[in-house]
Amino acid sequence: MVLNNIEKLIEKYNNAETTLAEEAQLRDYFTGSDVAPHLEHYKPMFVYFSQAQQEQYTKDVPLKPKKTKMYQWISVAAVAVLMLGLIIPRILGPSQEERRKKELAMETYNKAMEALSLVSIGMNEGKEQLNSLSLVSENLNQGLEEASRLSEFSKATNRIFKNK
Repeated sequence: MVLNNIEKLIEKYNNAETTLAEEAQLRDYFTGSDVAPHLEHYKPMFVYFSQAQQEQYTKDVPLKPKKTKMYQWISVAAVAVLMLGLIIPRILGPSQEERRKKELAMETYNKAMEALSLVSIGMNEGKEQLNSLSLVSENLNQGLEEASRLSEFSKATNRIFKNK
């Protein structure tokens, strides 16, 4: 019965389906003296695992600190530059009065641009009206030319009728 159980555990172990308790049971069986002859080839593996589990490394590992002084100073310099970048514009930058003057100048500029755009719209409308007047003037001149031809025509017809 025990042998049948061990064979099932070995099959589970080979499929990587065993628990830690089942592996401990296998280790105990194979480190013991009475191992079935057909399972004898598993014995060195489990003996090695039990010995390797008890091994310890006793030498001191020297830990050398990394040289990070350069990196520390670079980070300090970066923080200092960042702080100066935030503080100097406030100290040396424009005062509130200058900012108000700029805002007022910008408002005045925007109002002037609005007024000029209204004047521009009016001038464009006037230009269109002038174009219309120019067209009327051209048509009037054309009519006068036609009227002068009419007077010449009437002179010619009068001559014809007087001669008869």
